[in-house]
Amino acid sequence: MYDELYAAWRLEIENGALSSLPSDFYARLVEYLRRIKEDNRELEQKTVRTTLLAHEGTNVTRMTHELIAARYRKLVKMAVAGKRVPLDFLAAEEQQLYSGVSPSTEAFNRFAEGILQGQLMKIEVETATAQMHQLTEPPVANKRVTLRFLKPVPSIIGVDMKSYGPFLVEDVASVPVENAKILIKQGLAKQIEF
Repeated sequence: MYDELYAAWRLEIENGALSSLPSDFYARLVEYLRRIKEDNRELEQKTVRTTLLAHEGTNVTRMTHELIAARYRKLVKMAVAGKRVPLDFLAAEEQQLYSGVSPSTEAFNRFAEGILQGQLMKIEVETATAQMHQLTEPPVANKRVTLRFLKPVPSIIGVDMKSYGPFLVEDVASVPVENAKILIKQGLAKQIEF
């Protein structure tokens, strides 16, 4: 996974265009980071292996932050320019995030075009929200679920682009719904019902 992350990071940093990522890229990356931290915890002695694992973890974390930031900037730039992003270039989580950005950008562009043509569009907050998210309720990224963790989980980047964790066994935390679904599906956490 390290080589794949390095190649994706390097391509994204050096290339002005958005590069393609496999749909499951971030899910595999989270698992890889978890394994590194787990392996490092298991090796309590200060050895060459623990030092290398620590450096690998630091490099992976830095590359991940830079990769996500670079891709985010490119996606926003494309959305603002009115360019269509090929969804097969995006990982599953990016597709969900982009589906929330694209409609709002299109609505803003229609609003701007109307102004330039001398027409003022009446925008109702409820209608705009429903149109942007194609829902009558708040976007899923704003919904949170409370989980009890069944296994140790390293820090994750939520769909809201905030950092969550790390989590230990029996920790309780509130995370975005989409992240919760993945954690539950992988058997790492269980939803707490109130």
